Amino acid sequence: MENTLGHQAIVRRRVALALKYLVLSVLALIIILPFILGLWTSFLPTTAIAKGSLSGVMSWQNYHEAFTQTPILRYLFNSLVISLIQMFAHLFFASIAAYAFVFLEFKYRDQLFYVALATMMLPFEAEVIPNFHTVRAMHLLDHYAVMVIPFLTSAFGIFMLRQAFKQIPWDLKEAADVDGLSHWQFYRKVALPYSRISLLTLAAYSFLGSWNQYLWPMLTTFSNRLRPVQDGLRQLHSEETATNWGLVQASAAIVVIPTLIVLFWGQHYFKSGLNEGSVK
Repeated sequence: MENTLGHQAIVRRRVALALKYLVLSVLALIIILPFILGLWTSFLPTTAIAKGSLSGVMSWQNYHEAFTQTPILRYLFNSLVISLIQMFAHLFFASIAAYAFVFLEFKYRDQLFYVALATMMLPFEAEVIPNFHTVRAMHLLDHYAVMVIPFLTSAFGIFMLRQAFKQIPWDLKEAADVDGLSHWQFYRKVALPYSRISLLTLAAYSFLGSWNQYLWPMLTTFSNRLRPVQDGLRQLHSEETATNWGLVQASAAIVVIPTLIVLFWGQHYFKSGLNEGSVK
């Protein structure tokens, strides 16, 4: 009897596990199917795409035209420069702010942190108009600086690194004080290495967030010399290449490649960093 009940329990667990993986596989297919279709059509001629057909002579012609007939390389370069500058600036300013909120004693420290945290509730769209007036008054429109200065740090980054720094044993700080380490030395030699996972996670989030920006670049950049990739793709739709669907699809596929590289490289750090930041 006990063997029968045990066998039935094992069967039920296996069936439940099989159903779980079946549902996850279907959901994964639904999510990845548009990307597969977009990648597939990027190799098809425009005439086939215009007819709604998924068959035709596949070639690299669309990619060749994307690199030779559009400023896609300039768009990629702009996005890479902007994203890297934002990422390193974000890491530096968020980490020193988080360090101050954890290891420095000053008046209204916790209250200031809560004020910074409250800005997370303000959507970026609500900040667009005042930010636009500010950068226009500073004569920064259509310049790299306009894509960097408003995003030097964030409340999310400060919060995430503050949680990571709070996990550093206080004994280490006391030992560092005994050894005569300054705050800067402790920050550089202990705090940053100890929170490496959180730093890498924030770096990946910052890079992807900058790479995928659309609204702000559309409002503040007006020339191909400075347009990032997302705004550059929109520009392709408004030019003579708008009806060349093969070229547009190939350009979109090229643009998404850096995003996929960062996601595949950083997926382990995303999970580890979020778990690390959620535990006090």
